[in-house]
Amino acid sequence: MMWKLMGLLSAVLAGVAARKVLSTAWVKGTGHQPPNNPESPTTSWQEAVAWAAASGALVGLARMLATRKAADYYRKSTGHLPKGLEEVG
Repeated sequence: MMWKLMGLLSAVLAGVAARKVLSTAWVKGTGHQPPNNPESPTTSWQEAVAWAAASGALVGLARMLATRKAADYYRKSTGHLPKGLEEVG
């Protein structure tokens, strides 16, 4: 139960932080706010694709790194990896 809470919390916080970083970088790079709704027909294809690719990659990477760090902390605290993250082979 503790691992589920740690894993979820670390992934959510990392995702929120990554979105903030990406939004700030987007404004500095483009001079305007990122699209609120990339699916909207009023958003250009180029902007929608660029935002989707950048946000998907950055948020996914941040969540993976945070979950790995949380799993490492869990392993150091308990002496084993959380169920489902054990090494195979």
